[in-house]
Amino acid sequence: MATQINKKLALKIAKKLQAVIVKSKKHDYANVYHDGLLIRSFGIRRGSRNNLGHDHIPKDLQVDFGFAKQLGLCPKSLNDFLIEIGIVENPDDTSGT
Repeated sequence: MATQINKKLALKIAKKLQAVIVKSKKHDYANVYHDGLLIRSFGIRRGSRNNLGHDHIPKDLQVDFGFAKQLGLCPKSLNDFLIEIGIVENPDDTSGT
């Protein structure tokens, strides 16, 4: 199966989530914070090939694959992500639950 989230898209996801990039020997880590607390982290491979697989990102972010991909492709925002993982309430949710 071909990779669906490559290095370029992984970097876009990190930027969209305003992640702090921390470098280590083999990988860079994108640490996502909210109100000063680390809420998610995912690795970004350092290899020079842009097609390096990063299909682990949805699992690391605890979102489905389509949502993670949409973060990088722009339909989803940081606020959408925070709603998706339950950090903030959806202002459009009128169900009262």
